[in-house]
Amino acid sequence: MASMLSDDELDRYARHIVLKEIGGAGQMRLKAAKVLLIGAGGIGAPASLYLAAAGVGTLGLIDDDTVSLSNLQRQVIFRTDDIDTPKVEAAATHLKALNPHTAVITHNLRLTESNAADLIAPYDIVLDGSDTFHTRHLVNKTCIRLNKALVSAALGRFNGQVSVFTGKPCYQCLVPDIPPDAETCERMGVVGAIAGIIGTMGALEVIKLITGAGEPLTGKLLIFDGLTMQSRTVSLPAEPDCPVCGA
Repeated sequence: MASMLSDDELDRYARHIVLKEIGGAGQMRLKAAKVLLIGAGGIGAPASLYLAAAGVGTLGLIDDDTVSLSNLQRQVIFRTDDIDTPKVEAAATHLKALNPHTAVITHNLRLTESNAADLIAPYDIVLDGSDTFHTRHLVNKTCIRLNKALVSAALGRFNGQVSVFTGKPCYQCLVPDIPPDAETCERMGVVGAIAGIIGTMGALEVIKLITGAGEPLTGKLLIFDGLTMQSRTVSLPAEPDCPVCGA
């Protein structure tokens, strides 16, 4: 398998290839994989950097926002010169500079009921770092319908969480209803480094799903507290009457 990688790739991914959990075969699976990131913000920015660096063959980016000065505190893929540039375009430029072997597909738009299936269908795995519960529910519903693995990551203040959904339970089992007073990072604040921690955790779960390394957080919720540097993992029950994954 490793012989199907170029000399440049063999050198670039050498630290992966010596890992027994990844090796040449796992690196080839990364090269063949297609991963879609929902949101190029606090979670998507660090996650996309590590997925490109890891050698994921195709990265799709969905975001309809432009880079603002306040993004730079945590969205480390962007530079000051990127302000007012569409996020997906700026991110694609930096990802291609990091790893020219990764194809970056940009979707400068918002995910909606009418386009979600067409956008998600070409990809193997979805990493959702979106900033609204409505989008998260839509992504979950579409992934269940299309039988796509979903890595879901969220953060706020000094805290974050990561889950993997591949069927039952699904994200809607975890969050059955959209909270009426859902807080946003803009309102409640977020320390920049927590985005790096949670985004990178999300990227690691994607890499594990692709290569078969370790045990992904399938049907589990990892909760991380940055103030105490403690984390805990809980199992998520499938809700039998869930309108998305239930019978």
